[in-house]
Amino acid sequence: MKEFFKQVLEARGKIVVNQTSTFKIESLIDSLHPINCGSELMRIGPKSDGGYLLPNDLEGIAACFSPGVDEISDFELACYHRGMQVYLADRSVSTPNLPLPKNKYHFLKKHIGCFSNCDCITIDDWVNKYEPEPDKELLLQMDIEGCEYISIVNMSDQLLKRFRILVIEFHFLDELWNPRFFDLAENTFNKVLQNHSCVHIHPNNCCGMSEHKGIKIPRMAEFTFIRNDRVDFQGYRFDFPHSLDYDNTRKKSLHLPSNWYRKYFC
Repeated sequence: MKEFFKQVLEARGKIVVNQTSTFKIESLIDSLHPINCGSELMRIGPKSDGGYLLPNDLEGIAACFSPGVDEISDFELACYHRGMQVYLADRSVSTPNLPLPKNKYHFLKKHIGCFSNCDCITIDDWVNKYEPEPDKELLLQMDIEGCEYISIVNMSDQLLKRFRILVIEFHFLDELWNPRFFDLAENTFNKVLQNHSCVHIHPNNCCGMSEHKGIKIPRMAEFTFIRNDRVDFQGYRFDFPHSLDYDNTRKKSLHLPSNWYRKYFC
């Protein structure tokens, strides 16, 4: 899979003869239009990279699973203070920068992926090792540099349904024009959308925006989903950027293009 993403990156700027159809891309984007789920959004974490917007529906969530460890862990710290068990995983760091005693959280020095060995672990194996009780509600916050696609596709439907809220940073979105990548991305999003709805999208301003055939696509964006049984549908969201959105970096601000949401209340 790393080789696949390497080929994708090497293909940037080259002419793609066999492109994904505009209809397919527009249909996928339409399926991701954020809804008003009936719960107000709140920000968890810093007013910069590492902070995310979630529905104010965290009561009763037993644990936060957070693969991909950043320089700061304010999001995970906030989850801990809300009574959640906190689980982090990342092969590339020695320990999280989390200002808590080590017996107050769990850190696994492994990458999350589509198989388990001495370096990697699937999300199913990870969760089942620490929180196997099927009635416990969970939160997933994932930023794993492109491996989110294979990790989600490989996740069991049973486990996916246990996550009340999903906060996932999706990478390489401008590569949706590549049919091979589009198939992987479409299957990933469709799997999530079986039981969850998108409530917020925030482009990461680190990587800019692509535009092709009149369709604007942020190269990287943070998506928030909530499980459908928690939804009191109040129409689609049209207030972008949200008042609680903040830039990830000091680069030029980047707002969600209007083709990624409904332009009026409905």
